[in-house]
Amino acid sequence: MMALFDYTLDARSGHARAGSFETAHGTIKTPVFMPVGTSATVKGIRTQTLEEIGAQVILANTYHLSLRPGEDLVAEAGGLHKFMNYPGPILTDSGGFQVFSLADTLKLDSDGLTFRSIYDGANIRWTPETNMEIQQKLGADIIMQLDQCTPYPAEYDFVDKAVELSANWARRCLAAHHREDQTLFGIVQGGMELDLRLKSVELLQQINDESIAAGHKGFGGFGIGGYSVGEEHEVMFETLGLVARALPEDKPRYLMGVGNPTTLVRAVGEGVDMFDCVLPTRTARMGTAFSSEGRMNMRNAKYTHDFTPLDHACDCPTCKNHTRAYIRHLVKQNEMLGAILLSIHNLWFLIHLMDRARDAVLAGGYDEFLADWMNSPAAKDY
Repeated sequence: MMALFDYTLDARSGHARAGSFETAHGTIKTPVFMPVGTSATVKGIRTQTLEEIGAQVILANTYHLSLRPGEDLVAEAGGLHKFMNYPGPILTDSGGFQVFSLADTLKLDSDGLTFRSIYDGANIRWTPETNMEIQQKLGADIIMQLDQCTPYPAEYDFVDKAVELSANWARRCLAAHHREDQTLFGIVQGGMELDLRLKSVELLQQINDESIAAGHKGFGGFGIGGYSVGEEHEVMFETLGLVARALPEDKPRYLMGVGNPTTLVRAVGEGVDMFDCVLPTRTARMGTAFSSEGRMNMRNAKYTHDFTPLDHACDCPTCKNHTRAYIRHLVKQNEMLGAILLSIHNLWFLIHLMDRARDAVLAGGYDEFLADWMNSPAAKDY
């Protein structure tokens, strides 16, 4: 029987992995795509629908939730699971990425950071310890350390200092984290510099080992942050695989903020287990669908009289019940149902793409699965 936050490697095919990660709210089967519910909601999607389309774990964001409605109110409600009425595993990002994207209001020092609220302009101070306090009140199953995410491009020395700072904050986050029904992931930084990425991995492993040797719990897994921040995807892939495979084999590896279908399939082949991104719902609100034929712009006039399913190869509720012509009509009229139906479809597409990837690993044929994907119409435009 798996213990809480054990990661079991079920199969390997090349570098691709299939695993099982035990949480207090269920077992996560990897590889997995995790829908993003920034403010305790995946935009336009009921929690019941998320269950229906096969979502195993969803995300919420510490930055936004700490500002509104506030972590104390969420704690009063019984934590995020009860507040959202979502029974499955939840992950909260630390909010560090959001804070560092507000560079014009950010003040950073070795102890923490100060920034202004996007809602009322109030000055807010975070340290690793206060960030852990907030995330423990929110009550997600998986929480992320506070780290410094560097932009692209960035000077080598700046990135090196961010690696050191992030490692120091990882140590402090681990020391401040005490909830037994919740696990903390460390985050690898280092920009596009392989040596700095590997330095970050080594520092996190040292911190993990020190914590365990002292009789405390270590990291439950590792996030790989600081990618998909403006660089070309091929630049990311120059280092991603080596970084992922430098991480411990007995912990899940989470590539943060990536949701391009082809990128997911390629990253699984490099040894990554977990993914999240706002892309499927954001593009849905723009009228775009993922599909076995590549991206589809539903504003295109060619769909006006097309009474076939959105994607002939898809079994999602949208494709089972609605035509391209109807969805185009909704999109053109700016009806919110159009964005909802496309969000359901796009989420289903990525969730079940990862299910297919897992099946390929379990069958020992991931290289063939990857080759078939890269040669398919689905891989175009990505």
